[in-house]
Amino acid sequence: MSALLEFDQVSQSYGDTRVVDAMSFQLADGEIGCLLGSSGCGKTTVLRCIAGFEPVESGEVRLAGEVLSRAGYARAAHERRIGMVFQDYALFPHLSVSANVGFGLRKLARAERERRVAELLELVGLATYGDAYPHELSGGQQQRVSLARALAPRPRLILLDEPFSNLDVDLRERLSREVRDILKREGMTAILVTHDQHEAFAMADKVGVMQGGRLLQWATPYALYHQPATRFVADFIGQGVFVPATIMAPNCVKLEIGEFCGLTPNGFTVGEMVDVLLRPDDVQHDDASPLTARVESKVFRGSAFHYTLTLPSGQRVLAEVPSHHNHAIGEPIGIRLEMDHLIAFHRGA
Repeated sequence: MSALLEFDQVSQSYGDTRVVDAMSFQLADGEIGCLLGSSGCGKTTVLRCIAGFEPVESGEVRLAGEVLSRAGYARAAHERRIGMVFQDYALFPHLSVSANVGFGLRKLARAERERRVAELLELVGLATYGDAYPHELSGGQQQRVSLARALAPRPRLILLDEPFSNLDVDLRERLSREVRDILKREGMTAILVTHDQHEAFAMADKVGVMQGGRLLQWATPYALYHQPATRFVADFIGQGVFVPATIMAPNCVKLEIGEFCGLTPNGFTVGEMVDVLLRPDDVQHDDASPLTARVESKVFRGSAFHYTLTLPSGQRVLAEVPSHHNHAIGEPIGIRLEMDHLIAFHRGA
């Protein structure tokens, strides 16, 4: 697929503070991308540069090959055909749902405008709410109205700025899946910014992890989880603990809880000490195993317990264990290594 959005070596500063640093990524037509990072990493500034709300210091922002921004030039935001969905919904309280959705369609003939509004309300599951007002809707319904309004003028790109942050956890997860389905049905290209990796993984085809204004990795959610490019990305995505290990052969690594042989990253030498990231699903409960670990703490999560375990050396690891294995704090339990992907870094890297 050809790139629709190109963010090419873009930098942007506020005063003496560089908030976006020579950052590049591409988004193909019809893809949903996400910029993921903690507060202050620069992700919202990237969105504002794409929207035309901020100038760029260097580099270029291109959409379908057309330059939208470069140093000294910025096409006006209203001429970019980019839709925005905000975290606070930004609906007009004095307008009905239908009027909010149709706000950007005033140049269309009335019949055509009404047809497009009805089509979008059907798409977002609010076909019977056209006469309602924003204050009569739940937070999730208001966000769907906001999305419908952004889609109404058929933009080339949709930008979503922390769109679910005002919603409770269960609704956030459900709505993120619903919004993805809506965007895919419309064939829309979109980019989301969030600090919530569950939200990012639920919605996006490509996710970029940001830190200090830099893009550390731009990849599929699967690749980010199983093939992180840096130690920061490995630690930031999912849960896990770094444990010491030794490279025993070109394709084998030995840990305290077992040996893993298979595909290993390049760049290690036999005998080298490395740090391996063990995720909770890499450590399996096994009553028949000769290796035991002591239960330090546990969190009940319905279908499973999340255990923190201490190995004989004192090293701690995490394990996700089915909830019918309800072990007491301080109890030793049998464990074994069950890895499919090795995530390893040079010691101290």
